Amino acid sequence: MTPSDDLDTSLAEMALSIHEEETVEETVDRVLDFARSAVDCSHAGVVFVHAKRQIESVASTDPLVDALHAREMELREGPDVSIAEDRTSVLVHDTAQDCRWPAWAAAAMDAGLRSMIGVRLYTSQRTLGSLNLYDSRPDHFAAEDLQVAHVLARHAALAMSRVQESAHLWRAIDARKLIGQAQGILMERYDLNEERAFEVLRRYSQNSNMKLRDVAQMVVDTRRLPGGATAP
Repeated sequence: MTPSDDLDTSLAEMALSIHEEETVEETVDRVLDFARSAVDCSHAGVVFVHAKRQIESVASTDPLVDALHAREMELREGPDVSIAEDRTSVLVHDTAQDCRWPAWAAAAMDAGLRSMIGVRLYTSQRTLGSLNLYDSRPDHFAAEDLQVAHVLARHAALAMSRVQESAHLWRAIDARKLIGQAQGILMERYDLNEERAFEVLRRYSQNSNMKLRDVAQMVVDTRRLPGGATAP
């Protein structure tokens, strides 16, 4: 079996295993393990991108990677910021010589990280963040490593998106059940119909600036409206 065959087998195994994980944390950890093996890098990490291009370090193989991600957010410059804005990937041959993000490159070099690959994690619907691979050796990564990172990132993004959507779905189902329980309590306690009970919950949610689910939880816990409020 050739090295290429070994890599293809490893990527196939990774694709199967990460799609079997049940949480985002487990999925990310599995991706990082495979990334370090497939690309032969000393460190790896994943960042998520949020509204207003805020990046968040969600997992890494070493605290110094988390620290570098945090420093990049402070500086508002670096490969992750660029990937979040308009790039699909970044290849840094040597942080001692990279002029694109001087402050970030200096921070990376101080951390002992000389080369880096960053690849966007995205699906057809949205961008999740980026997969980052680091090494202490300059000029460590080649174009072939970047291609492998793209394959890893593609599978990782699909798996993480699936897990997130599943988690959101179950949270929505749980919230709907909770609201239904709160409605039932208000209907019995205040002699309201179903529609009116929901309106009471919704109005209290708006007036108190609380999420509807949180209001429902308080009603279920106390069997009355929060704060001594009364239903009309």
